[in-house]
Amino acid sequence: MNNQRYHEYEQDAFLKHLSKYIGKTVTIFTDSGGKSGLGFTGVLLSVNSYMVSIVTKMGPPPDNPLNHPQQPISFNRHLGGYRQPKNISVGSITDIPVNKIAAFVHNAL
Repeated sequence: MNNQRYHEYEQDAFLKHLSKYIGKTVTIFTDSGGKSGLGFTGVLLSVNSYMVSIVTKMGPPPDNPLNHPQQPISFNRHLGGYRQPKNISVGSITDIPVNKIAAFVHNAL
């Protein structure tokens, strides 16, 4: 097996291993510096040949339909439509290039 084919085989095996943890909480360390070198922890969302995506911050749960929402969406004529209150978070997703992954950490069980 030549060097390029071996590298492709290794990458395919690594991506297959990563994909086993979709839906689970993982930590991915990158080979970059600064805060990104400290790792990203979240729920693994997707894996492909180029990127992995993890949910690093979850959004709020839906309001209880039997209760009045605490912060309703309101109509604003000045903005020309409906708006969300400013302090509602919808979460965040981090996309990490596969070729920048230095380490992948997951639970043993």
